[in-house]
Amino acid sequence: MPFTSPSYIPKLPFSPPDSVPVHEFLFGRESSAKYGRRHSLSASKPPFVCGVTGQSYSAVEVSERIELLARGLASELEWQVNEADAFDKTLAVFSLNTIDTLTVSWATHRLNGISVPISSLYSVDELAGQLKKTKCKGLVTCAPLLDAALSAAELAGLPRTRIFLLQVPEASRRGVSAPEDMKSIDQLIDQGRGTPPLSDLAWEAGRGAKQTAFLCSSSGTSGLPKNVMISHRNAIANIMQIVTYESTYQPLEPELCLGVLPQSHIYSLVVVSQASIWRGDGVVVRQGFELGQTLKAIQYHKIKRLWLVPPMIVAMTKAPRIVESYDLRSVRIAAVGASGISKEIILAFGDLLPECKVVQGYGMTESTGVVCFGNVEDAMTGSCGHLYPGYEARLIGEGGKDVEAYNTPGELVLRSPSVVVGYFQNEEATAEAMLEGKWLRTGDLMEVRKSDAGHEHLFIVDRVKELIKVRGLQVAPAELESHLLLHWAVAEVSVIPLPDERAGELPRAYIVRATGAEKGDEDALRKQLRKHVMDVFARHKHLDGGIEFLDQLPKTASGKIQRRVLKEKARVDLEARKAAQAKRLNAINGSKTDGVKRPETMEVFDLSSDEDEE
Repeated sequence: MPFTSPSYIPKLPFSPPDSVPVHEFLFGRESSAKYGRRHSLSASKPPFVCGVTGQSYSAVEVSERIELLARGLASELEWQVNEADAFDKTLAVFSLNTIDTLTVSWATHRLNGISVPISSLYSVDELAGQLKKTKCKGLVTCAPLLDAALSAAELAGLPRTRIFLLQVPEASRRGVSAPEDMKSIDQLIDQGRGTPPLSDLAWEAGRGAKQTAFLCSSSGTSGLPKNVMISHRNAIANIMQIVTYESTYQPLEPELCLGVLPQSHIYSLVVVSQASIWRGDGVVVRQGFELGQTLKAIQYHKIKRLWLVPPMIVAMTKAPRIVESYDLRSVRIAAVGASGISKEIILAFGDLLPECKVVQGYGMTESTGVVCFGNVEDAMTGSCGHLYPGYEARLIGEGGKDVEAYNTPGELVLRSPSVVVGYFQNEEATAEAMLEGKWLRTGDLMEVRKSDAGHEHLFIVDRVKELIKVRGLQVAPAELESHLLLHWAVAEVSVIPLPDERAGELPRAYIVRATGAEKGDEDALRKQLRKHVMDVFARHKHLDGGIEFLDQLPKTASGKIQRRVLKEKARVDLEARKAAQAKRLNAINGSKTDGVKRPETMEVFDLSSDEDEE
């Protein structure tokens, strides 16, 4: 049984254009008249505002900076607009959030190239691997990440002359200064002022639906990370879907929203950044989530919408006195995505910001962002909301048959103009993810339930795919397992998610030791294995859920590891530890822990650093 957006949600006003690059859709002269942009460039908020310094550029200035930066990059990289294949003009962006990060991507598109956003959490090895896989011809980074960028570029064979720097506020530079011999994005823009105009893009009809705009890393439904080919039309489609859906409750006047989520992630790349621009809104950009500074920015800029992941909401609820010391009356909506959040946390957050509505959503890189989101006009506790206009959904049950009833689980499959082209140089993974009829497998078990108003809502029941979500960031078990098996002491391993109140989930490894390692010091071996992972992978992929040694892993008769058994074991062990901890606290305090006031905490989520947390 196919599901679509409820009847009270408007349909897309027109089919997403397939012959225009995303930057022209957002900033072109015809964007208001031809594509129905809600506000002209001159009437829009500055697309990005620095949440530290307050620096910004108007929408008109950003449009000009895209063109000038494209000229500067063309000169440095020796790229011609209508020559060479797009995959021969790939430019990586490995940086903390800045007000010019997306300008780099759009300038790349202006040159008929492909933008490769890379998480600033990546280790040197991960970054080098991504540069090689995507065949990047240049790299844009920032001073705090320069050492890692230079090391990775050397491993990938990328010369220093093809590395450029984005400007970050002094407070976020970690004491690092940019070297004088490396060109900044501002210098390239100035350089562009003295170069001849570029040729127009010579696109034939339908080019935007086929040409990749962004190569974004994702683990898909299972296995190792893969690079998702997101076309220009895919990005435009999701932008249109978001803005059309929100027209039922979103004020017409432009407003400011919070931009602390990493701009390399699909959530911030499309949903927060580019959809906001299409609305005429502005994004207040910060380099990470530090509670006090974030609240200060919300208060100062009178931000109305917060784009968050669950750990950020948890941090706010655990520090009520800090939150209450700021004037947050401007906030009207807190949109939460990337992983689930409990009813109790939502209620606690509501006590802190009574005028703010919390809406939860669901999406994935392969859908170019959001699939469904809660709507303040028809809220339903625990729901991921309604499907966005332009989406068709089915639930596939056992035996591959469609689920025909409500409140019955099945794997969610999707069809939409925002569903991506496929995986870069990985036809096998593409064939596995894309079913006949251009339906995308999500790997997530869902139910469709009706609200009191009779509208269909999607509820996540379980995750079929094996991904672990740490603070909204993907961790592929297969990637960690493959690396752990390289260690001499590991014979077999399974990495599963351990529930965690702050992070959502943490990677936990169950390991069978190899011959010769069975009788050694377990604590010493744990330290070795932790370091084995820490030396190679980004911070969120470290084994913070712990390492446990087993004599054997639970398996089916056919030899497949039973991850569900291990997940249940992890859950039971976690509950036992919590009970033991509560008992100790009761003994210390001489009273029930329910009566103990939790201390105020200052939470910092450095979503943009590959350094270890203390």
